[in-house]
Amino acid sequence: MGQNTWPRYAQCIRRKPPSGSDVWYLDEVAVRINGRRCWLWRAVDQDGYVLDEIVQVRRNTKAARRLLMRLLKKQGMVPRRMITDKLRSYGAAKRQVMPGVEHRSHKCLNNRAENSHLPFRKRERMRQGFRSIGSLQHFVSLFSAVRNLFVPDHTKPSANQIRNHRLQAMAQWKAASGQLV
Repeated sequence: MGQNTWPRYAQCIRRKPPSGSDVWYLDEVAVRINGRRCWLWRAVDQDGYVLDEIVQVRRNTKAARRLLMRLLKKQGMVPRRMITDKLRSYGAAKRQVMPGVEHRSHKCLNNRAENSHLPFRKRERMRQGFRSIGSLQHFVSLFSAVRNLFVPDHTKPSANQIRNHRLQAMAQWKAASGQLV
């Protein structure tokens, strides 16, 4: 399978439409690339969907502002609330980009974003790291798009509904990848 086919798969996969009642959970995680520390900034909504990811060399207000600007451009609307960890760069960037949005900053409120790093870390170990910032950015954008397909909606409580969601997700993945259903 060629490397150029993966973006086509990601484009075929449906995205969750943005809502004005969304809550964004923002977090960053350190990633080593050839011995150099980079930061993977991630935004997740209240349902566990990864909204956007960006790899940056710095962990400052400019980097947080860049993530927020990308999110606003991609989502097309501001969230109801933004939840982050204690990093002060988020507050400074929020005041510059979207001052009317409620911002909560607490180490325990941000668990949804913290837990979204786990599948990435597992893949990172399997790949034995990344060789460049570009390859990491390419990987996380495609990995998140495919992973979002398999995240069940949090309003579906029964196991049977979750199973049906997974079956529909597999059918959609097979259709996007050109496999027979």
